[in-house]
Amino acid sequence: MKLNELSPKEGSTKNRIRVGRGIGSGKGKTGGRGVKGQKSRSGVSINGFEGGQMPLYKRLPKRGFNNPFAKRYSAITLKKLQEAIDTKKIDIKKDITEDILVTSKVIRRVRHGVRLLGTGEITSKVNLKITGTTKSAQEAVEKAGGSIELIVKEVAPIKNGKVSKKGK
Repeated sequence: MKLNELSPKEGSTKNRIRVGRGIGSGKGKTGGRGVKGQKSRSGVSINGFEGGQMPLYKRLPKRGFNNPFAKRYSAITLKKLQEAIDTKKIDIKKDITEDILVTSKVIRRVRHGVRLLGTGEITSKVNLKITGTTKSAQEAVEKAGGSIELIVKEVAPIKNGKVSKKGK
């Protein structure tokens, strides 16, 4: 067998239909779109239009509520914090603040603050200055000999799903 003798299995491929290439092709003239009217033209979008009747997406009730005053925290787990300490990203001799966590790339951004979660273990003695913590995380840090100082921030409301810069 030679490369020029290779061909796909019989019936496995079909040639695509070239629409609008002459009446003799069977898909010429109107190109399978019927006759005239809005749907036969290009660039028309009438999805969801029901001929003047109230569309389905407007007939259904709205659900949920987006609270503009909700606080969005950046979360960090004990495990992730310990990994950052082990890989020398964070120096535990100094107080660990939210800005240090961002500059060391442990978290991406501060948002309304940083919240410490109790997932995992911490063995290092650390002094944290963050916005929030869970009970289990606080107990674990204090058990390891460290401390957590909670800081209070002025919070700006959320607009369009994003935290505004005021609360920084």
